[in-house]
Amino acid sequence: MLVRCYLALLVLGGRALGAVHGRPRGEAGFSTAEGLAGAALAVIALVAIWGALKALGMDVVDWMRSQIIK
Repeated sequence: MLVRCYLALLVLGGRALGAVHGRPRGEAGFSTAEGLAGAALAVIALVAIWGALKALGMDVVDWMRSQIIK
């Protein structure tokens, strides 16, 4: 569920920035806005994970562990 939220945020962030499709042909480089958007999304994902761990405690940790071990 957290991964789906993170991916949705990445897609929305890419659309908001206009990603590659909205740029003129001469602008193919990495912009500061893209870097800041990526950093903001990472912080949001970390806060969501932290909140889930606080709310659900060891249940989430055990679930993650079982998913990794599979």
